[in-house]
Amino acid sequence: MNDTKNKFLLPLILVTSLFFLWGLAYGLLDVLNKHFQESLNITKTRSTLLQAAYFGAYFLVALPAALFMNRYGYKKGIIAGLLLYAAGAFLFYPAAQQSSFNFFLLALFIIASGLACLETAANPYVTVLGKPETSEFRLNLSQCFNGVGSFIGPIIAANLFFGDTNEKSDLGSVQFVYIAIGMVVLLIAGLFVRTALPEIAESELVSESVQDTKPLSAHPHFINAVVAQFFYVAAQVGVAALFINYCTEAGAGINTPEAAYLLSIAMLLFTIGRFAGTALMRTIAPNKLLSLYALVNIVLCILVITLSGWISVYALMAIFFFESVMFPTIFALGVKDLGHHTKKGSSFIIMSIVGGALVPYAMGMLSERSTATAYAIPLVCFVVVAWYGWKGYKIK
Repeated sequence: MNDTKNKFLLPLILVTSLFFLWGLAYGLLDVLNKHFQESLNITKTRSTLLQAAYFGAYFLVALPAALFMNRYGYKKGIIAGLLLYAAGAFLFYPAAQQSSFNFFLLALFIIASGLACLETAANPYVTVLGKPETSEFRLNLSQCFNGVGSFIGPIIAANLFFGDTNEKSDLGSVQFVYIAIGMVVLLIAGLFVRTALPEIAESELVSESVQDTKPLSAHPHFINAVVAQFFYVAAQVGVAALFINYCTEAGAGINTPEAAYLLSIAMLLFTIGRFAGTALMRTIAPNKLLSLYALVNIVLCILVITLSGWISVYALMAIFFFESVMFPTIFALGVKDLGHHTKKGSSFIIMSIVGGALVPYAMGMLSERSTATAYAIPLVCFVVVAWYGWKGYKIK
């Protein structure tokens, strides 16, 4: 028994570190929006192309990544993802030297391509690194480190990105942060190369008790999950992308570095919400909690749109807490009882992350008139999520 635990401990620690790494990348992303608006003199709409490059990579790379791992194994897929992550991070150096926003978009796309490989591998991989009966606990634990990375990212950015008003100095701080990240990622890639990882058999990813001959498209709860996940990720990314802009324009006297710290606190609320939501699911059905949280966020979005000052800022921060359980809950409900379609269905739900690439741009266009008005779009997205938890999740 102890030998089995020891066998899985180091691989589990290494794979969990991946959750932290892509959380950190996401935590930095939303601060870059405001930073590039100031340093590169671009509009809010144009800055949302960062989200388009980041989440667009997930849509384009997730399926090829799954095919690559099916052929060459999850270890090689993880290593390839880490190398792409590091390569994109190092490209931030020449991008900053040239003060080129388009170059930054390319570098971020490469980083996100690596992250798409990591996410495609890590979620199912964690579930088999130990006893099957504790797989959900391991996955939730690993996802919490994703929240920790998202919390630390804005703190790093607030301290380094906005410390000087000189454009070159500002971009120099971006260079420093991403070079450091690239070196850490390469170190972790080296650890994966040297560590023997247990192989994952296809049968381990699918419940043996589920036998299904229907095509994947004949499962309406799965199709609905793809739609709901598209809109949820769109809402999550949109809410965070313009967070700093909203705080500085809300009439509460908040400057940009202070807004970046508030974003970090909001990310902390997201992490706390994930722990709290997991505990609540012991007594409340996941679909009911999903609908309840979505309804709360609809009300909070209305407050963000109609109010100003600190009350509206607090409402915006509270949205992060209530959206915390949405991605994993939609994901779990969507793949339930898919049988041998489970792995393929999971890939399609991951691809629906493309909502985070498309919808924030529309928010950016609305925000040119009023940042507050732009939050009408997440409001609509949360309506779709509430419907999924109410009716769309049902298996037919």
